[in-house]
Amino acid sequence: MKRVVVTGLGAVTPVGNDIPTFWENLSNGVSGIGLIHHFDTADYKAKVAAEVKDFDITRYVDKMAAKRLDLFSQYAVSAAQQAMEDSGLACDPERLGVYIGSGIGGLSTMVREEEKLLKSGPHRVSPMTIPMMIANLAAGNVAIRFNAQGPCLPVVTACATGTNAIGEAYRTIAGGWADAILAGGTEASITTLGVAAFTACMALTQNDDPKTACRPFDKRRDGFVMGEGAGVLVLEEYEHAKARGAKIYAEVAGYGHTCDAHHVTAPDPEAKGASRSIHQALEQAGHAAGERVYYNAHGTSTPLNDASETLAVKLAFGEEEAHRIFISSTKSMTGHMLGAAGAVEAIASILALDNSLLPPTIGYGEPDPECDLDYIPNTARKAEIDLAVSASLGFGGHNACLAFRKVR
Repeated sequence: MKRVVVTGLGAVTPVGNDIPTFWENLSNGVSGIGLIHHFDTADYKAKVAAEVKDFDITRYVDKMAAKRLDLFSQYAVSAAQQAMEDSGLACDPERLGVYIGSGIGGLSTMVREEEKLLKSGPHRVSPMTIPMMIANLAAGNVAIRFNAQGPCLPVVTACATGTNAIGEAYRTIAGGWADAILAGGTEASITTLGVAAFTACMALTQNDDPKTACRPFDKRRDGFVMGEGAGVLVLEEYEHAKARGAKIYAEVAGYGHTCDAHHVTAPDPEAKGASRSIHQALEQAGHAAGERVYYNAHGTSTPLNDASETLAVKLAFGEEEAHRIFISSTKSMTGHMLGAAGAVEAIASILALDNSLLPPTIGYGEPDPECDLDYIPNTARKAEIDLAVSASLGFGGHNACLAFRKVR
């Protein structure tokens, strides 16, 4: 198996549209959650979201080309461009891949074109509807932009999408099938239909105070806040990166993924599948007792998720060690970015490892007896760590986990 490292990072998020801004705001506990501005929420129970702000696609794509990209693809292309520029990667096109997924795809295009169909008839529907809407086109558009002719796999595993995309890219490079892969996730589902549908399935908070709407692991949590954006990493075979003198952020040391096979939306209350995915990543990373570990939690601020994830951590690490590791949910600041969440949280984990600074869980105030671990409440913490772990849990019972180390 070949070694795989991270040589480039790019992000478009509710707390910053580039890596320096994103990391500064996470480190300072700045929230990207506010009242929804994308549409009128007068008739909606859920009124807050973590929207991307001041996004300018023309920094990366000309106006005419941008009109042919749904917002989820725009976010992906922008984050990928940042990651490529950060990496300085030069690669044989046939050895360069793209693994960028989306949990939902071009929802805004689907909503807009459906409205045209109902109002004006089928002749008014855009010929670009399908290429803008289908979830694989974020990966397709990035591959076209960078002439990536190698493996291209747009993973779709709901909220675990970004983590699975990175993990599967890691396996592909480790197996020798590519030299480098742009990997991550993207989402743009803060739309009329997206918010209405997630509200209908009792997933979103109806708390309209942006300061308290998202409070992972807090006893008063009552649902997640939807976010949007994209995160993309350049994964590269270690010797390939070393030969060109690349900057290396971290090594991908482990990956696990499982399925609960339990329920379409609810996690398994016994957390067996989630704990196995974490254990798989830890085992592959060679985790040893006594190591200093940072765990970036899925931490959605829903009653079921946070309790079952706490149990999963205890099962995977053991009760005693679970109380020693550092845990935080950066969703407390970014909201739940759905298919992009795992990628953005992997970036946060890598930066925590690289900077010896662990981002906080903001909004935390009232402990829950079922969530009794160290969640780094409200203020970032300076700490040297040996291993950074990032976990994602998705509808359908998808569980995925990544482990990162500094290059030895």
